[in-house]
Amino acid sequence: MSALPEPPVPFGSYPVEDVTFLLTDLSDRPLETGLEEREAHLRRGGHYSEYLPIEYEPTPEYFEMFEAALVRGARRTALGVAVAAERVLALRGPDVVLVSLARAGTPVGILVRRYLLAAHGLDRPHYSVSIIRDRGLDPVAVRWMQARHPSLPLQFIDGWTGKGAIQRELDKAAAAASLDPRLAVVTDPGWCAAIPGSRDDFLIPSACLNSTVSGLVSRTVLRDDLIGPDDFHGAKEYPELAGRDVSRRFVDTVHGCVDDDLIAEARALAAEPVEPPTWSGWAAVSEIGRRFSIDDPNRIKPGVGESTRVLLRRKPDRLLVRAEGEDVAHLLQLAAERDVPVEQFTAMPYSSCGLISSD
Repeated sequence: MSALPEPPVPFGSYPVEDVTFLLTDLSDRPLETGLEEREAHLRRGGHYSEYLPIEYEPTPEYFEMFEAALVRGARRTALGVAVAAERVLALRGPDVVLVSLARAGTPVGILVRRYLLAAHGLDRPHYSVSIIRDRGLDPVAVRWMQARHPSLPLQFIDGWTGKGAIQRELDKAAAAASLDPRLAVVTDPGWCAAIPGSRDDFLIPSACLNSTVSGLVSRTVLRDDLIGPDDFHGAKEYPELAGRDVSRRFVDTVHGCVDDDLIAEARALAAEPVEPPTWSGWAAVSEIGRRFSIDDPNRIKPGVGESTRVLLRRKPDRLLVRAEGEDVAHLLQLAAERDVPVEQFTAMPYSSCGLISSD
């Protein structure tokens, strides 16, 4: 077997004790493309992981909305993290290795690590690795962790679920590498994760921003001309955005809500039986596809988190919202800034859903 690569350390803006990114540093490569060029690349059969979107720079009004969402949602997010962490500990034991899915899962993995240290005195290693829809989990990163922590359980962590595409990729990877694919998330509106902190579709404030709330790290990249068979998947670091970086502030604010009362509440909730995944979100996506004549489920982005991401990275044909409220206020702001039509649609289990045209 080929020698395993070494991760870039330091990489990103988090403290090194919070996370190690198992990624190839592509910071010197010009990978960003405009929205129209990326859409054309996808229509030609290209894959979204081959290029990066230009980072969205929030307007002052949008950033104020993120600040309000952070103040309003910090404790709710902290409780979801804590419930998921307690369930991970009960299922996987105290020797668990935390593995967040870059990049939306990275701040959540940090929060799980900090919670286990604060509530249980467990200082567990935490790595962030790449998983790409239709391309899979980074096998080099998996081999690296298994070599570094032989016989210890790897627990995968993400922020939220949409329709379950990432869970499906984990299921495929598990069969090839003797992994436990049970995903831990803060919120699981798609009903496809086995270890949910909640199954309500609420806004995790970190979903509002891109690299500036994820350690100044880009989405992950996988291209044959950049990533060899013995390399980690790639990503870029954006130190030029340091003046707008709220990554540490987000995790510090959410973790600051962890106190004796929250720990007690989390333990009580975590002790309740967890209903197994029903994949009801996938059924809902199928129905939305039929209703709006969309054959490709990849063009349907359900849930607050996925709707936010598609509005930040692409331009959906329309945004569906179940009802107006605090959890979708930032989506309405983004939709107004980008001239995306908004339609109320109550017949779905999600708070919102972004629909991408095939034109």
